[in-house]
Amino acid sequence: MECDGRDACAEFKLGEGETAVFALDQAGSAIAPRGCAHAEAEHEFNATVAYWRRWLQQSRYRGRWREMVHRSALTLKLLTYAPTGAIVAAPTTSLPEQFGGERNWDYRYVWVRDAAFAVYALLRLGFSGEAEAFMRFLTTHISPGDGAASGPLQIMYGIDGRTDLPERELPHLEGHQGSAPVRVGNAAADQLQLDIYGALIDSVYLFDKWAQPISSAQWDDVTQLVEWVCEHWDQPDEGVWETRGGRKNFLYSRLMCWVAVERAIRLANRRGLPAELLRWRQTRDAIYRRIMDRGWSERRHAFVQHEDGDVLDASVLMMPLAKFIAPTDPKWLSTLDALTEELVSDSLVYRYDPRVSPDGLRGDEGTFSICSFWYVEALVRAGRVDEARLAFEKMLTYANHLGLYAEEIGRTGEQQGNFPQAFTHLSLISAAFNLDRALG
Repeated sequence: MECDGRDACAEFKLGEGETAVFALDQAGSAIAPRGCAHAEAEHEFNATVAYWRRWLQQSRYRGRWREMVHRSALTLKLLTYAPTGAIVAAPTTSLPEQFGGERNWDYRYVWVRDAAFAVYALLRLGFSGEAEAFMRFLTTHISPGDGAASGPLQIMYGIDGRTDLPERELPHLEGHQGSAPVRVGNAAADQLQLDIYGALIDSVYLFDKWAQPISSAQWDDVTQLVEWVCEHWDQPDEGVWETRGGRKNFLYSRLMCWVAVERAIRLANRRGLPAELLRWRQTRDAIYRRIMDRGWSERRHAFVQHEDGDVLDASVLMMPLAKFIAPTDPKWLSTLDALTEELVSDSLVYRYDPRVSPDGLRGDEGTFSICSFWYVEALVRAGRVDEARLAFEKMLTYANHLGLYAEEIGRTGEQQGNFPQAFTHLSLISAAFNLDRALG
């Protein structure tokens, strides 16, 4: 083995039937090879395989595309930091959304939204242990009792619960295929993103429904979050896509505030828990009317990206998925047609068009894979099952040889953005589950 600064390299050739074991240990600051007997290596390998097979046996999924669904579940598990239950968005930083461009971000953190959606996907398959671990992370690090009730929750945290995530550039690194800058930390941690409340409270609601009842202390936390939403839901924010072009009244943010209040009402009613139900219902209904009045464009015959605008955005695909609107409502079907015409390219979905909706950054990006799987689900719920199956199976062809996805897919089918991406894999699970059920 040869060491050159931070790099270590070793070469050896194997003939047919030969095997070799190569192991690296880090002791202090030195990295050195160590001896490892074939028997020891075989034991470690077999123990690893047995662990993952035992873990997968917990899955209740018996439908179609099981291999891809279970591969996605394994990915979500591997994105989980075992000591705290934190689920990161991706294990990489600065893999570009456009080769040679500046859309390069550090995703090695716990986004409240991404992790909450991951909990939904894991619960759907029967992996309640991981959901329980994340609930502990929430209680320990994201509890309103820590002062969050007087201000907005931070949108992301370190895997150990830290909140200070300053963004800086590493100019001595050229980046993947010359895509600079390489960033460490993420300035989006300081953004206001109101949608996280809906994702978070929905995950608590589903955990209570599918895993185990939440505690009285957890309910106290939920009520504080809902009260904050009731006071602040109508503020402009940076939105789900973390745009750096200024705050707007994004429809998706309103939608998920509605989800936050609506799920809390459901949970209170089902469990008989104390709540300001009259105030909550009034807020829920006010958000609904605001979306229907100002999120709808008569000119486009579609729900749009932000209030009183005409720009389309794939995030509105969540409207029927979140049960805000019936999936066969004429307004929704018209929206689905508009999205298909403008943002869908051969079943792959762009999240928005940066040319008509400036986001404060230069360059373009690929299709956004979570939106492509949301599109599949929206088609399923609208009764267009054959279209949904075709779109889903096309998406499966874009995975790499290990069944893994990055955040985006480029114009020529290449993976773009950080990899592997929790967002993509959790939405694959949800789309597969609902499409399989629709197919019977």
